[in-house]
Amino acid sequence: MGTAKGARSGALTIGQLSLRTGVNIENIRYFEKVGLLPSPPRTEGGHRSYGVEHERTLAFIRRGRELGFTPNEVRALLELRRPGKATCREGQGIARHHLDRVRAKIADLSRLERLLAETIEQCPGGAAPGCPVLDMIDPAE
Repeated sequence: MGTAKGARSGALTIGQLSLRTGVNIENIRYFEKVGLLPSPPRTEGGHRSYGVEHERTLAFIRRGRELGFTPNEVRALLELRRPGKATCREGQGIARHHLDRVRAKIADLSRLERLLAETIEQCPGGAAPGCPVLDMIDPAE
């Protein structure tokens, strides 16, 4: 069973990198443009040639974004990932700030849940005139 030249040599095309990481090609180009992902070397034909470290970095970026870290936070975490740069204190500070934002969002969603539940409970349903749900959205009614 043969392997593709890119897989055998360790060099990946942007399409192969996209398939392996689950990150679409436009996002890969964007991450390069904003400096999150280092620009890869180019082949003689001008095509990008990604390596294992690009794949690892892209997976790190993707996971950081899935966890809700901002692009700047991901950039800072990537910097800490470099040899000799990592300090747990700095990583913890970034994560603690993010956790504060997550908790604030949870509190906002809990308030929204209570408001919606209370409003729905007030709604008699059926063909009754006036609707608390509509009034909640448009109180001028």
